[in-house]
Amino acid sequence: MANLWKMSQHGTKKRKLDRSTEDYVYFDSYSDVTIHEEMIADTVRTNTYRMGILKNSKSIEGKVVLDVGAGTGVLSLFCAQAGARKVYAVEASSIADQAVRIVKLNQMEDTIEVIKAALETIELAEQVDVIVSEWMGYALLHESMLNSVIFARDKWLKPGGLILPSRADLYIAPINDLVVEGRLNFWSTVKAQYGVDMSCMTDFARKCIMNKDITVNPVTVEDVLSHPCKFAELDLNTVTLEQLRDVRGVFSCRCFGSSSIHAFCVWFTVTFPADEKALVLSTSPFKPETHWKQAVLYLDDAVDVMQDTKVEGEISLYPSEENSRHICIRVDYVIGEQKKLSKNFSIPDQYLEVK
Repeated sequence: MANLWKMSQHGTKKRKLDRSTEDYVYFDSYSDVTIHEEMIADTVRTNTYRMGILKNSKSIEGKVVLDVGAGTGVLSLFCAQAGARKVYAVEASSIADQAVRIVKLNQMEDTIEVIKAALETIELAEQVDVIVSEWMGYALLHESMLNSVIFARDKWLKPGGLILPSRADLYIAPINDLVVEGRLNFWSTVKAQYGVDMSCMTDFARKCIMNKDITVNPVTVEDVLSHPCKFAELDLNTVTLEQLRDVRGVFSCRCFGSSSIHAFCVWFTVTFPADEKALVLSTSPFKPETHWKQAVLYLDDAVDVMQDTKVEGEISLYPSEENSRHICIRVDYVIGEQKKLSKNFSIPDQYLEVK
């Protein structure tokens, strides 16, 4: 579950939002049809959830399910199709009204109960056997919806109950960006075209483009300069809120060949348990594109590398001080023989609503 946002050009200190304001802004962003169209149209996302639920039908049939952040209710309907006795579809935004209509249209109102409220405020008539949720944001943790899943697990899930998906993994790799390279080189071509030297704009362009924003873009396989490095794993059965305040890990890789590193790329997978083979939803650049794309973290300057140049460091994901639903990322890294460098990144907080 990931919302759309536009890039801010100038980093300014923002006042800290209180939690109720954060929640209002977050839930209101899911009241428009666009984000739900984008998520349902993401066939990788939606089909993997459908298959992940159906492959666990033995654990769902005749059981009680809690859908955290149900949205339009599609996952609740998948659970009902898998034989659930009761599904509580909890959704705090006004899209819950549409979920009620969709449930009735599919004649599932005897099985699915849509609850229009924040998960943390509800009371259920019973404990649940299964929790299902599509909680993932950009770079996995943006929007901090996993916190609600953990709350639901600790309060409503029976001992030994099932969580779908049950695990999340985070990956990082250095990348080359030919588009950025072309944009930076553009200013050196202006003189030949118009007779005016504008090459001095290159440094300004670099500061604007290779900034501190977490950029969400699709990354092609050809741009990835090393094998992926897994730096963190979250077991949804055991992870705590305290651990989510600083998800960190180390990475080390070697470059495939001669190129320039413009950025690091971060992505995630989530895993659905199954009797035979676990089912994985991947947002990797090596897999078909999803609406999450990848999180791109630009260096201040591109670094030239060769075959087997070592890239290593530490990465940390943590909530923003200004808005706890927004994620920040810090990367400490060494490329080849260069000295250790550090950079902090944040999600721009001006959202783009596409009507």
